[in-house]
Amino acid sequence: MRPTLVIMVKEPRPGRVKTRLGRGIGHVAAAWWFRHQVRRLLWRVDDPRWRIVLSVSPDREGMHSRVWPGHLPRMPQGTGDLGARMARALRSCDGPVCLIGADIPAVDRTALARSFALLGRHDAVFGPAEDGGFWLIGVRHPRRLPYGFFRDVRWSTEHALSDATATLPGWRIARGDLLKDVDSAADLRT
Repeated sequence: MRPTLVIMVKEPRPGRVKTRLGRGIGHVAAAWWFRHQVRRLLWRVDDPRWRIVLSVSPDREGMHSRVWPGHLPRMPQGTGDLGARMARALRSCDGPVCLIGADIPAVDRTALARSFALLGRHDAVFGPAEDGGFWLIGVRHPRRLPYGFFRDVRWSTEHALSDATATLPGWRIARGDLLKDVDSAADLRT
């Protein structure tokens, strides 16, 4: 069975996507950046070693959106905070799965291949982000995720990675490549 790469995407609508970035560069510019970033990302990560599934929001519009390539399977993100939506997407997969956001300009096939390889020797892998969060979560057996996975994680803080790993007690956890996501206008300049 091929592993799965889940990419979380939102409809690129001004004021509804990349809102922190939008406060710095304008919401129309942030939506434009996100739309084109996702297009570049999908090209960079396309690889026959894994299948790509889009986890879309909003649910109904995203499932039928013409913005994203029509050949890629989609699943709705559903309700809840970021942790609940990520956990749901991971648990929906049968075998090894890595999940990423769509706002990481440096992610490529090589970084993903290393993360999937780490799942051969570990239960989970996190791709740390420079801001203390993470750009990737990978799980070898997603249906074995414990109850409480991603509960009480302080999202969008420098504690997100340490909080998230704490929700997997006893798991063998690896660290993947250190990359940077784009949250604010300052992130675009570096």
